[in-house]
Amino acid sequence: MKNILLIVCTFSFGLVTFSQNVEFKSSNFKSDKEGFKKAEAAIELGDTYFNKANTLLFGVKDYKGNFIYAKKQYELAQSFNPSNALLNFKIGVCLFNSSNPLSSSEYFFKAKELDTNCDPFLNYYLGRLAQLDSKFDEAIAFYVKFSTEYKKANEFTKFIDQRKKECENAKKLITNPLRVWVDNVTELNSDRDDITPTISVDGGEMLFSSKRKNDNTPDSIGEYDFEIYTTTLEKGNWLEPKKLIGDINTKVDDVVNTMSYDGTTLLMHRSINNQSDIFESKLVGANWTTPEKMNSNISNPKYNDRFACYNHTGYKIYFIRDNEEAENGFQAVYSGMESKLRRDYATTTFLDVLNSKFNEGPMYITIKGDVLYLASQGHGSMGGYDIFVSKFVQGQWTAPVNMGYPVNSVYDDFFYSPTVNGKFAYITSNRPGGKGGYDIYKVTYWGPDKTPIVSTEELLISSIIQPVNDNAIESKVDVTRKFLTVFKGNTIDLLNSQPVAATIDITDNASGKITETVNTNSATGKFLITLPSGKNYGIAVKANNYLFHSENFDLPDGGDDNIVSKTIQLKNVAVGNTITLTNIFFDLGKATLRIESNAELDRLVKLMNDAPKLKIEISGHTDNTGSASTNESLSQQRANAVVAYLLSKGIDTSRLSAKGYGSKKPISTNDTESGRQQNRRTEFKITSNS
Repeated sequence: MKNILLIVCTFSFGLVTFSQNVEFKSSNFKSDKEGFKKAEAAIELGDTYFNKANTLLFGVKDYKGNFIYAKKQYELAQSFNPSNALLNFKIGVCLFNSSNPLSSSEYFFKAKELDTNCDPFLNYYLGRLAQLDSKFDEAIAFYVKFSTEYKKANEFTKFIDQRKKECENAKKLITNPLRVWVDNVTELNSDRDDITPTISVDGGEMLFSSKRKNDNTPDSIGEYDFEIYTTTLEKGNWLEPKKLIGDINTKVDDVVNTMSYDGTTLLMHRSINNQSDIFESKLVGANWTTPEKMNSNISNPKYNDRFACYNHTGYKIYFIRDNEEAENGFQAVYSGMESKLRRDYATTTFLDVLNSKFNEGPMYITIKGDVLYLASQGHGSMGGYDIFVSKFVQGQWTAPVNMGYPVNSVYDDFFYSPTVNGKFAYITSNRPGGKGGYDIYKVTYWGPDKTPIVSTEELLISSIIQPVNDNAIESKVDVTRKFLTVFKGNTIDLLNSQPVAATIDITDNASGKITETVNTNSATGKFLITLPSGKNYGIAVKANNYLFHSENFDLPDGGDDNIVSKTIQLKNVAVGNTITLTNIFFDLGKATLRIESNAELDRLVKLMNDAPKLKIEISGHTDNTGSASTNESLSQQRANAVVAYLLSKGIDTSRLSAKGYGSKKPISTNDTESGRQQNRRTEFKITSNS
């Protein structure tokens, strides 16, 4: 915290400059009466916002943008008279209650130098600065001074007691740090607020919200609205974030809350006219659908509802709600689904054990449903929001326990989003060292070295392709043992490798019951399923006009959490379907198959064997170079060569025909080399499947 020390030295050096407190009196500004009037008007307007914000702050309510609007007015007056103690104090308060509290220090120290008695809350905020600087005994001394010198301090006992507890908690937690690294994810962060990193359970995709510059018009104080962004992890680094595709982002604050465990739905909240409500969107193909506001039990017009998450069954939604009539601020609640068909949710239930006398923040429930992570300003916080953990024991959540330092700091730390094995997590924090405001940080838990599984070959039996080595598989650390396996991958066409929308049934082979049914993404073919270990599973893949595909795999009991990646190739058998065999190669101007063609032809042989009623026509095509008769003859010879290969592999002659079309059926222009290359091709067409 060298920043604060440097500022102290700077102001000590400059006492001559700032030791004179200049009151806002007309007699002090006789030469600029007009400027004085404007400054006085700005302070009056700023005080309106400031007083409202303070009332909300100490009422444990959302003070929204009131401090920001107050600061804007105060800065107008500050430019006219920078040497007023009370004005510097008020600007300091506004800045302290922003996402960059440390920026308040110069104003508080300046106010102290100008007039130590400018406001009774100066000692309170000097204590808060000392707390940010990890000078906890000094901070407690300031809090004691505030409570003994301010006549109305008894009205703020709740806050003074909490601040003192935070200091004591911090001293204990910092003395016993966790074995973790907490690193700023620089490639994702901007100089504005970047919050709510929600990741897929395999840790490969992330959604987050940011106030970085966007296409919308900034508000009156130059702030951009929150937009939702997406990024993918490749080779250990996050790719450049892009706005989420679909009708998600609007001209108001759009904040992602969490994704479902399979990554196909998301919860978000949207703030319109100071009212925040929870919405849900679904991933259809490459786009997210227009978010739909949740019913009134979750998005209630009487309250602000935000930061929602699914429970492990998907039938309950946990979120936080403010209650203007209650003593405390945002409280943790949940609503269960009454009708699965209509997706109706019942009235909310407050989670008393999770709620404190201060604001609660975002929650996350692990996929097994046994652990809940909660951000809170209360409980055993070491300052600001801290992240706590609660366990589901005998049908109830246990009292939240602080996750410890350095996951938590004396700054705001919230929104805990872990990978399935608990080795990594992502949080939001405004601790020093970031790019500005709130930033996204990665938490890495240390653990003993273990040999990772590098291939899924022995786990997935009867595969139609060579298994994919998964470099994303992580070794296990003793954080929270779940013994789960993430089974992810995509479904594609065997021959053209294009994505196929399919339905996958997961069966527990011991019981014969289907435990999961998922639909792969229509645009990418991707799927992601999380399965308990210790079982043998069967998967059945179905898609229109494709052969049924099945296989099984065994997940040993007690094994470390694992990530299994799988590409499932499906065989298209629709009559009339024409497929280009892109990897068929001939010697120049001849009908001699080159050895590089064997892999492609062998896949076609397998398709014919798997679909014994399938009949196909092999067709040869050329560009328009040379005479038509020569081209037609060459294309016929090449089609015959492919048929001969298939016959040599045991395919019955009655199922095969060959036709050379020469240059009669181009699929591209013959005016360019690339176009002519596309026209020189071999295809097969399904003529019958009965």
